[in-house]
Amino acid sequence: MTVIFLLIDSAKKQIDKLISDACEKARAAGALPDGPSLTGGVEATREASHGDYAATHAMSAAKAMKMAPAKIAEALGGCIDLDGSYFKSFSIAGPGFINFVLSDKWYGEVLSAVEAMGDDYGFVDVGNGKRVMVEFVSANPTGPMTIGNARGGVLGDTLASVLQKAGYDVWREFYVNDSGNQVELFGKSLDARYMQLCVGEENYEFPEDGYHGDDIKELAASLFEAEGDKFAGMSPEERAEAFTAYALPRNIALMREHLERYRIRFDQWFLESSLYEGGYVAKTVELLEANGLTYEKDGALWLKNIDLGADKDEVLLRANGFYTYYAVDIAYHINKMERGFDKVVDIWGADHHGHAIRMEATFSAPMLGGRDKLDFLVYQMVRLTRGGETVKVSKRTGKALTLNDLLDEISVDACRFFFNAKPDSHLEFDLDLAVRQDSENPVYYVQYAHARICSLVAMLKAEGFDVPECARVDAALLCHETELELMKQVAALPEEIRLAARDYDPSRINKYCVELAARFHRFYGACKIRGEEPGLLLARLKLADCVRVVIRNCLAVIGVSAPEKM
Repeated sequence: MTVIFLLIDSAKKQIDKLISDACEKARAAGALPDGPSLTGGVEATREASHGDYAATHAMSAAKAMKMAPAKIAEALGGCIDLDGSYFKSFSIAGPGFINFVLSDKWYGEVLSAVEAMGDDYGFVDVGNGKRVMVEFVSANPTGPMTIGNARGGVLGDTLASVLQKAGYDVWREFYVNDSGNQVELFGKSLDARYMQLCVGEENYEFPEDGYHGDDIKELAASLFEAEGDKFAGMSPEERAEAFTAYALPRNIALMREHLERYRIRFDQWFLESSLYEGGYVAKTVELLEANGLTYEKDGALWLKNIDLGADKDEVLLRANGFYTYYAVDIAYHINKMERGFDKVVDIWGADHHGHAIRMEATFSAPMLGGRDKLDFLVYQMVRLTRGGETVKVSKRTGKALTLNDLLDEISVDACRFFFNAKPDSHLEFDLDLAVRQDSENPVYYVQYAHARICSLVAMLKAEGFDVPECARVDAALLCHETELELMKQVAALPEEIRLAARDYDPSRINKYCVELAARFHRFYGACKIRGEEPGLLLARLKLADCVRVVIRNCLAVIGVSAPEKM
């Protein structure tokens, strides 16, 4: 799969070569002075009347050649040979732009690329098989997953898919905080709710900083229903430990269940407790101490994180002898590095923004050696709305809205598509829009384009017209403006995958999909297919089927279904 169809990139490089060859000819003929090699930019034009690509080489060379850009462009134009190229014509415009128009050869290769690669179309091997871990969701197992977890889940899972499509070997990981203060508080909260059932709510105090959610009450009630007051005679510490051992695996199993419903599966659920059991936390702190990066203050051990570029120092070991979350997190990331990943990407919510910056500073320490390997994608929060009003509770339960509650109201397809929006922008998720079946709903709009093509293919098959192989298609017949724009959009997918992987921005695939669907709908409205003469009918049918393949591939990256009927 190393032969990648980067047809837009190939067209741009070919323009560079055409102009370079023309420059040599012009110099040999005395039309241009000798000098350095000719370079310039090649970009898509903004207006179709200016051709498809504009080259700025003449303007870039003006100073070195001591000639007006328009004169350089004219000299080059006199020597450009388009024979066998992707272009059928060129023209000189403005102050010295050289504008090129694509030929049916290039458009034919777009269709051939989709046919040849099928499900793999869009693959671009910039990753060269490098190993990348994407850690995402990693929700606290002390309660149900939130809407923020829902957004992080889609962004992480889709980014992992984008990276796979870009040629990386990707590992998906969920970090389970099954140790530390939060889990200890979880056990105390369960204990309090259980004892309130045993002796009365007014007779057993609930911890002020405990978990007040209904899920804690439900877990305690299930314990009491199954076991009665048999635990009442134990000490609070013994009860909390027993209740944690009972409830935590159930919460984690429920997380798995809800995430699988959300079409998210992980290669590993990594337990925080394993870092303690394997001695990673202690060894990490010893490593930092041995390298002079710690100091003692108020009985605690501190990391000199300001010296590493952070805005504050961090406590590693409290005066009570317990390691902090920050110390454990350093140990976890060292563990990641030691597992042989070339890159580690953390998907965190905006509330972790400061933590991400400080962790980046920590890993600039030479002995940790991981700053170049560690990246963060920090996403902004979500506001759910219905009828213009903020939604915070489930219609079904009347309680705080969780991921699972949301999936009871909105399809998985809509949730995944809507949540895969620009990560660094706040997201307003319109629940009314997400269930509408019209062109205003972007996921419906894209899925409808796919279903429409499937119906077209089935209808024409019944009339004796199968989707032809490219060898039987005359791409020159596809010359309507909407056909050309549609094929250019199809050709753009590999570049969109490359950029989405480079920028850690999976939302590019959403925007690409919507634009592809829009161009298809315009083509379908402007270009008759059924009833046309056979050559044109088959060419347009092939184009439509290629679009179907590309939409399906893109939706698969996002984790959205591609229905054949709607």
